[in-house]
Amino acid sequence: MSTTIANARIPGDRGLLGSIVNIRVDDAGKISDIEFVGSTTAIAIPPSLSDGGGTDTIIDAGGRYVIPGLWDNHTHFTNWALTLTQADVSHIESAADMADFVGRWMRDHDGDLVGRDFRPSQWTVRPHYSILDAVTGDRAVALISADRHSVWLNTAGLKKYGYENHVDGYLVEHDAFRVEIAIHDSNQPDHDGAVLHAAQLAAARGVVGIVDLEFAWTLDSWRRRIAAGNDLLRVDANVYTEDLDRAIEAGLRTGDVIASTQGLLRFGRHKIISDGALGSRTAFCFHAYPGMSGPGAHGILNIAPHELVPLMARTWDAGIELAVHAIGDHANAIVLDSFDTVKARGTIEHAQQLTYDDAVRLARSGIIASMQPEHAMDDRDAAEDLWSGRHDFCFPHRTILDNGGVLAFGSDAPVAPLDPWFAIASAVHRSRDGREPWHPEQRISAQEALDASTRTRVAVGEVADLVLVESDPLDADVDTLRNMKVGATFIAGRPTFDAL
Repeated sequence: MSTTIANARIPGDRGLLGSIVNIRVDDAGKISDIEFVGSTTAIAIPPSLSDGGGTDTIIDAGGRYVIPGLWDNHTHFTNWALTLTQADVSHIESAADMADFVGRWMRDHDGDLVGRDFRPSQWTVRPHYSILDAVTGDRAVALISADRHSVWLNTAGLKKYGYENHVDGYLVEHDAFRVEIAIHDSNQPDHDGAVLHAAQLAAARGVVGIVDLEFAWTLDSWRRRIAAGNDLLRVDANVYTEDLDRAIEAGLRTGDVIASTQGLLRFGRHKIISDGALGSRTAFCFHAYPGMSGPGAHGILNIAPHELVPLMARTWDAGIELAVHAIGDHANAIVLDSFDTVKARGTIEHAQQLTYDDAVRLARSGIIASMQPEHAMDDRDAAEDLWSGRHDFCFPHRTILDNGGVLAFGSDAPVAPLDPWFAIASAVHRSRDGREPWHPEQRISAQEALDASTRTRVAVGEVADLVLVESDPLDADVDTLRNMKVGATFIAGRPTFDAL
């Protein structure tokens, strides 16, 4: 069935051509024709279209702006879906305040507590199980940090998740990930309803595709979901080292389309976590964190270079690209060295803090900088505190583009909300909540931010993954971008969200 999207407006100044177009989509879901109407305001659907005009479906865009479908290039999707039902503790500013909140929650609710998004980086008292024990009794509490690299458990929680002998109940890196995997088991069919709801919310923000970095083998889960009718998103499903052998034995290579998924599911990359995160003070840095000494003062390196290189080489030799997490400047340097040694392709996930030389090296390496601009707004205060004097090249979007690099934007949901408009606004304006821009020299243009958030173009021959929005994204202030009103979203010309 062919479709025409009529009265759509092209963003930006189109000069004599005008900005209103009729976009025809063929039976294969590709754009077959773009007719420039020439008007600068929406017009009535012409008779050639209103009487059918050789198409089966006509959609009146009503003068809304048409852009390529948006991608979130870094999500933990099941985790994000379940997070929407968990207690929000992001507003808590101290360990004592957390104890007060948990105590109130225990009085008002039954069962165990899972809280999300606490930020302890600037607290004066380190989390400890005894602080929670005083208000919880024998009910388990698991509090997950905003960066997902630490989990705070009470004694009952330590017992529930197999850490009875832990020294203080504040778990970081691998131990934290194990607890989060237990909480957010993405292979449970019981979670599919929450995942469908999250997919609906994503489509309503103009999202046509995600990269899923869930801590599990998710190909079977996504195949099951798509077969059951959750066909709202394209999905690139990555794997972790624990499932690398399984992927290699199955003969999977990056970009392979998985059968029986309507072409929506592809095999992605091999995700390796090289270091920690800023908020948990585990990002691996050249300089020690303020007030810290001894082991861990510079953060945590989760995999040594002599182990990283052969692991990357084995992956690359199997036809699988790499997606390597690196946040601290030292971790980024090590990962860049490793990519150079192996001569592999892929992404550095986050690339949050780099030296200038390494930002340039990343840009010129051909490795994609998979970054989350909203994290710059979340982490700016922590970065100035914990990386004092060394945050000039935090989220160096402008430097990377100016040196020929490629950006791919995402949210890292649930670390930040799954909403590409937040990423676009943060990259363009480097500001939120009325604050002064943070390192405005790293701002990029709206077109560059859209390019980092899309994979197609509005052009003949391109797949018709499209979004209709109310405002011109190339001429929008920060609030308009963050709250962009979406009218409709299409995958290959098929509506996945429709509020027209």
